[in-house]
Amino acid sequence: MKQSEAKERIEKLRTEIEEHNNRYYVLNQPSITDFEYDILLNELDALERKFPELISDSSPTRRVGSDITDEFIQYEHKYPMLSLGNTYSEEELRDFDTRIKKVIAEAVEYVCELKFDGVSVSITYRDGVLFRALTRGDGTRGDDVTTNVKTIRSIPLRLQDKSVPAEFVIRGEIMMPRAVFNKLNEERIKLEILPFANPRNAAAGTIKLLDPKTVASRSLECFFYFLLSEELPCNNHYDNLKKALEWGFNVPDSLKRCQTIEEVLEFISYWDSERKNLPFDTDGVVVKVSSLKMQQELGFTAKSPRWAIAYKYKAEEALTRLLSVTFQVGRTGTVTPVANLEPVLLSGSTVKRATLHNSDQIELLGLHLNDMVRVEKGGEIIPKITGVDHSFRSENSTKINFITNCPECGTLLIRNEGEANHFCPNYLHCPPQLKGRIEHFISRKAMGIDGLGEETIDLLFSKNLIRNFADLYDLKSGQLVPLERLGDKSVSNILKSISKSVETPYQRVLFALGIRHVGETVAKTLAAKFRTIDELISATTDQLTEVAEIGPKIASSIVSYFADGENIQLIERLRYAGVKFNTDKEIIPEGTTLNGKTIVISGVFLKHSREEYKELIEKHGGKNSSSVSGNTSFILAGENMGESKKEKAAALGVPLIDENEFLQIIGED
Repeated sequence: MKQSEAKERIEKLRTEIEEHNNRYYVLNQPSITDFEYDILLNELDALERKFPELISDSSPTRRVGSDITDEFIQYEHKYPMLSLGNTYSEEELRDFDTRIKKVIAEAVEYVCELKFDGVSVSITYRDGVLFRALTRGDGTRGDDVTTNVKTIRSIPLRLQDKSVPAEFVIRGEIMMPRAVFNKLNEERIKLEILPFANPRNAAAGTIKLLDPKTVASRSLECFFYFLLSEELPCNNHYDNLKKALEWGFNVPDSLKRCQTIEEVLEFISYWDSERKNLPFDTDGVVVKVSSLKMQQELGFTAKSPRWAIAYKYKAEEALTRLLSVTFQVGRTGTVTPVANLEPVLLSGSTVKRATLHNSDQIELLGLHLNDMVRVEKGGEIIPKITGVDHSFRSENSTKINFITNCPECGTLLIRNEGEANHFCPNYLHCPPQLKGRIEHFISRKAMGIDGLGEETIDLLFSKNLIRNFADLYDLKSGQLVPLERLGDKSVSNILKSISKSVETPYQRVLFALGIRHVGETVAKTLAAKFRTIDELISATTDQLTEVAEIGPKIASSIVSYFADGENIQLIERLRYAGVKFNTDKEIIPEGTTLNGKTIVISGVFLKHSREEYKELIEKHGGKNSSSVSGNTSFILAGENMGESKKEKAAALGVPLIDENEFLQIIGED
């Protein structure tokens, strides 16, 4: 295919895919199947790979970015993002209406919008193309989250409508659907990572992640609520939003015009119950004067517009009985108390359990068995006990005390100084810890063994085929095929994946071991400093704490782990199976030309691959970095360098060096 033909086909595909995005994510009227959509997207991706000179930042294929950033640049908002005045009462809402009518002599039309509980974003479009997305920040300046925002499929990257202003700003609320939130928290709990308190926190945390691929995987959505420009299409807020809908923006269909404050109150009353049927969290209703002329006449206070107000719904609370408290043991032995409740309807769902976090929380609440407790959904999602109604308490009620021994294996629990949680130290023989450690070992970010889910691990454990992760490498086809739910093909896939896992890099193997307090980042740091497992095993606490990011708590945990003979036996068995316990090779510096310099590589090169350039940088004393910051010495820039890196480099004054200049610097040209 010629370049001219490719360009024509690429443009057609981009237009078609964006139209399907709009129909699927905004209009909820998909006209093709997911499979057909993927075919179009794959064809576009293949053409852009073949003709990289035709790649555009506004292409649908750019929604999943590859640049990882460690900080965000801040830019000023063209139009300050002020906060809204809040009210929880009908009386104050009527006062708002009265204040408006004291200034405005004509009839006032209000626009009512659901107040979605998410993260505000302000997006600038230039010539119909998404130019920049900023968070609210301090209202005057916000963080540039453009790369992450581009991964959200309900946000158009470019607009087909020719009537859009040359430049405009549109504001919206980025949210995480409850179903996505619940699944994300389930995964975090399995990994013993603190779950997000509510979808809003999860959305806020996601939009500030450093890896756009992870942002893309979390299926965020965005609803738009405000259009700003020097050339607005209409003279009132309602019609401007309807015009934005025509352009392809995801404007909620709950939007409503109201001619009186009574109609506003009816809208609020209707959605008080109906909002619980929505897939997103809402916490109120925003009421705005629709006329732009009236908005200008009403003006602003120092903090908020006088023409808008947010009515907030009160958090729902219920009173129910505490039936019992059970204690769950996680992968690393952390013991979490869980309140079992008499079922109660709360925010549209039946609540039977609530987390109590730790022993301090139980003491703080002063819980007794059969207490009537007040339960609230934190962020309207996670149930929590907020208090006790002592008027219902029996004189003979039994106080709830935190257990002293593990509920699974009976071992005396430990609570380290400065830590909130108790944990079971019997990590080699406590059943939930054993299964949890195996699940962690096979997980994607650890050894990446496919085909072994939680249910299969339970099955193998119950049949006494495995008791630790080293046992996986002794499994035979004849042991697995007869088991329920496992056939010849699935067994073959499992064994192939186990066999292939011996190629897993050393740092991921360290993470897979499940050493307490050793996460992915710490494991990578340890692998860089102690290049073999034997070096790490023999390291003292002092040697460990000399390493950046390794504090006394982590060092003590590592020393304790390797002091246990059974752990050493597991490592020896893994070593015998072929698992890597050393880095592939050590890069020995050959020069000092780049000493003290931090270098970012971006683009495509002719004389060396990116990996070869990374090695050259380290050989000459330099440090590689994946992202541009104030500490970056220069960027080694190749062809098709990422626009976001260029823009950031320009903002920070970081110089760009091409590969010929770089090779001259290190004396290899």
